[in-house]
Amino acid sequence: MGMSIGAASDDGEEQMNSSINTTPLVDVMLVLLIIFLITIPVVTQSVKLQLPRETNVVTVTKPENILLAVTKDGDVYWNTKLMADSEALVEALKKEAVREPQPEVHIRGDENARYESVGRLIVACQRAGIAKVGFITQPPDKN
Repeated sequence: MGMSIGAASDDGEEQMNSSINTTPLVDVMLVLLIIFLITIPVVTQSVKLQLPRETNVVTVTKPENILLAVTKDGDVYWNTKLMADSEALVEALKKEAVREPQPEVHIRGDENARYESVGRLIVACQRAGIAKVGFITQPPDKN
């Protein structure tokens, strides 16, 4: 059973169809277009948040505030006194946490200090029951 694709020439040979069949290309492109139209809105959606703004507040140093410092080596200082370990720090913070009003803890960290060292301070403050912890930073350069 045979099928004729093109018009037969006079000498009986069939002519070659030299045009490109673009139907599969159009089908694939339409499928991709539909997929992109469906997935793009999902990608661009996000949860509505009010992100914090950068603020520079002048540090008000009160005598009851606790100043903790972390060196680049991970050493922790209470004002200028080196704390032996985190347990000693927690015990000292617990003594201060029961005072009324509760003092604030201000953490100063070296710019080369590991985040882990600063995180340990925050955990120690949490274990001691300190409610307010702040970070002291260098103000930005005025260019």
